[in-house]
Amino acid sequence: MIKHLSGDYETVEYDSKRSVMLYDNVQTEAYPTHWHKEIEIIMPLKNYYTVVVGETDFTFNENEVLIIPPGELHGMPAIPGRRLIFQCDNAILGDLPALEPLMRSLNAPLLITPEYNKELQVLAKKIMLDIFELYSVKNELSDIKIYSLLLQLLIAVREYHLEQSKNSLDCDDGKIDEYTEKFSVVMKYIDANYMYDISLDQLANVAGYSKYHFSRIFKQYNSMSYLQYINARRTRAAENLLLDPNIPITEVAMRSGFKSLTTFNRIFKEIKHCTPTDFKKLYSMSMP
Repeated sequence: MIKHLSGDYETVEYDSKRSVMLYDNVQTEAYPTHWHKEIEIIMPLKNYYTVVVGETDFTFNENEVLIIPPGELHGMPAIPGRRLIFQCDNAILGDLPALEPLMRSLNAPLLITPEYNKELQVLAKKIMLDIFELYSVKNELSDIKIYSLLLQLLIAVREYHLEQSKNSLDCDDGKIDEYTEKFSVVMKYIDANYMYDISLDQLANVAGYSKYHFSRIFKQYNSMSYLQYINARRTRAAENLLLDPNIPITEVAMRSGFKSLTTFNRIFKEIKHCTPTDFKKLYSMSMP
């Protein structure tokens, strides 16, 4: 299934004029640890399947769906059966600011099972089967329809996360709308200032909350602390800078907002499961 692997980096080979790929995978074959820039979604059709993402094993059954964010190291042991493996060009989604709230749902692997949420699992299964059917139709609208189905899934995931946040915060729709508006402003502030020092005082002031209230609500609403969010944003910026062979790693760290190379290496490895040096080498190996 992996056609082009340089080191740990997979170059996804799309069919001519397409930006999506779907494998009807029946090979009993182990796939080594690798990563790519694409979103990957896997659903077993026959037998269970196991995917190791970073240091976590995800074992899931027929019609359950695993969403793997771009850039995550993952591999699969040899397991007989049949599964759908969908990949798509993340740039199409990531470059649209209006979709940023949906992309926040892709900050970690997500396994959708009946235990996680039955309604969401049924929808994810239907969308994967609809994508499977559409993929064989090669016309000017088929990929657009596939992306619309992917957006439908990401919207449903985000709505579920917001509902969970509302329950966790024990608030009504009006209050969750207020938090959505406030934290949207905060995240835009972080996007514009991640390369500088950002204090809790500054973010609380942007939101109009006390420090204690902001810190607690931000974590409940986003399922991560404000520091984790800032580090994730800085790491994303560092990834783009690391692709330039002319920028030294120390400069990448400074331009991304990390104040020391030690901190940069530690946080980058925590998030990406490889060092910045390894990431740079892997990408350079993938280039012609």
